Amino acid sequence: MNEETRLREFCGRLGADPAQSATMAAQLMKRATQLAAERGLTREAAMAHLLKVVVMGRNGEVPPDLPPIAPPRA
Repeated sequence: MNEETRLREFCGRLGADPAQSATMAAQLMKRATQLAAERGLTREAAMAHLLKVVVMGRNGEVPPDLPPIAPPRA
């Protein structure tokens, strides 16, 4: 089973429909490659980080290393 298929199944178990799962899997793979290059991580470490963020978000948690969003200006 390849990475994309595994990610699609993972996203489906989190509640995404098949089309959403495919989109999410593609985005996760692309972003893992970008993070690995930007931060000097292995691609596997970058993917592990992203999957942790996805699971935390699904559970309504905010990752501690996520920068705060500035409030909108009036």
